[in-house]
Amino acid sequence: MSARRRLILWRHGRTVWNAQLRFQGQTDVPLDEVGVDQARRAARMLASLDPALIVASDLQRAADTAAALAAVTGLEVLTDAGLRETNAGAWQGLTSAQIAEQFPDEWSAWHRGEPDVRPGGGETRLEVAARACDTLAKAVAQVGPGETVVAVTHGGAARTALASLIGLPSGVWGALGGLSNCNWSVLTEDGERGEGLWRLMEHNAGSLPEPVLTEEG
Repeated sequence: MSARRRLILWRHGRTVWNAQLRFQGQTDVPLDEVGVDQARRAARMLASLDPALIVASDLQRAADTAAALAAVTGLEVLTDAGLRETNAGAWQGLTSAQIAEQFPDEWSAWHRGEPDVRPGGGETRLEVAARACDTLAKAVAQVGPGETVVAVTHGGAARTALASLIGLPSGVWGALGGLSNCNWSVLTEDGERGEGLWRLMEHNAGSLPEPVLTEEG
């Protein structure tokens, strides 16, 4: 068990658009003051997990969140566009209420969790998961047995990548709740179920994970 690599999917801190319930997508919105504080607090906790590698979306809200962890670990942040949020086309910059009014059918399908919806003419969840998982696989390949990768990404990208990594059928990806700003999910390699699959150990966590002493009973 101790030789299994660990992957932490960490959502960026809050932005003004998050607070306004605006769909950010790939619009490059910076952290607000709350988000900066969230990143600093979370970084102090995640640093205690002794990460070996930090990789982040190149959008500034994720890159700046990652920089907070780099500041306390001394690690370099590798940025990769593969961890960007969903390209949501015409939805980007609109509030949830505005999207529901202007794109009612697409919005309903999106909230049902249908994986092939193109929000605002942008990317499907399947496409986002594919590119994010490709980036994550490359990052994990750079660390040794028992080491930890922290990947700083976005709510939608984290959710779809997580669902794909643990092997959930795309039709039930919507069963996973989202990550709060600056919360994270912890996965470990799960060789028993097949190569490339992971086991979810913590989800939407905002404190340090506790070891699982017994799996059942």
